[in-house]
Formats: sequence, C-alpha cells, structure tokens
Amino acid sequence: MKSLIVFYTRSGTTKKAGEAISRVLECNIEEIVDTANRKGLFGWLRSGRDAMRKRMTTILPAKLNPADYDIVIMGTPNWGGLPAPAIRTYIEQNKSKFKKVAFFCTAGGSSFEKTFKELELIYGKPPQNVLGLRQEEVKRGDITEKINQFIAKLS
Repeated sequence: MKSLIVFYTRSGTTKKAGEAISRVLECNIEEIVDTANRKGLFGWLRSGRDAMRKRMTTILPAKLNPADYDIVIMGTPNWGGLPAPAIRTYIEQNKSKFKKVAFFCTAGGSSFEKTFKELELIYGKPPQNVLGLRQEEVKRGDITEKINQFIAKLS
C-alpha cells in the first residue's frame, strides 16, 4: 500500500510523531506550512482562537499529490479539542483526491475524541484508523508500540 504522511506542527511534536510513522511505513512525508504567524505567545493565542472558531487558513501549496497514494495519514496537534486550521484547510482542499485516510493527533493533556470526530466531519467519511499520542510519550520516544498497532489496522 503506497502511503503518504501529511502533518502540521507548531511546536515540533506532531512532526516527530509523523517522522516516526513514516520510518515504520518507509513512506513519503510532507509538512503542511501555514502562512499565519503562530510563533510566540500571541501566535499560540491566535492558534487556539482560530481552531475554536473552526477557521481555515492559507497554506503553502503541497508538493505531493494525495491522489497518487492509496492512503493519506494526516497528523495535527490538538488545540482545544480541535484540529489545527492548516490540517482543516488541507483536508478541505484535497478531500476529493483521497482514496483512504487515517488520522493521528498529538496533545499535551486533553482527550483526542473530539479532535478525531471533527476530522471525520471535515473529511465526510470515517477514517481507516486513528492514533492519539501524548506529547510526553512522543518526547520520550515511547510510541513505537502504538504506531505498530495503528499501522496493523490500516487496510
């Protein structure tokens, strides 16, 4: 199965998780770049507000075409129980190109359930599988077993 990992990261945690999944699957990976300034305290506040308001954002054009892949595995940080605007925008722009999708999410402390429900709502179909990872376990590198379980359920 030809797979593509697509992710957005603000702090680097979701990138680290995406890279770990990509290494196991030996697949292509692409970082979505948000043109909005999300750095520092004001960027953090803006990020949370935009997520809560379910706003879209402007992202740089993707280099890889999701239509070329059997499955696109998308990753987002959990911002107040919702996905980052960059992933919301990427899904809206590309959902007609996806054959199958799966989602992964990183979070400091809150539940993943609301974020995954919102991602499914944006996409309009259930994902093949979902993977929630806590920020601390990603930092420790203690995610291999969860990634293997997640991948085993992809079809």
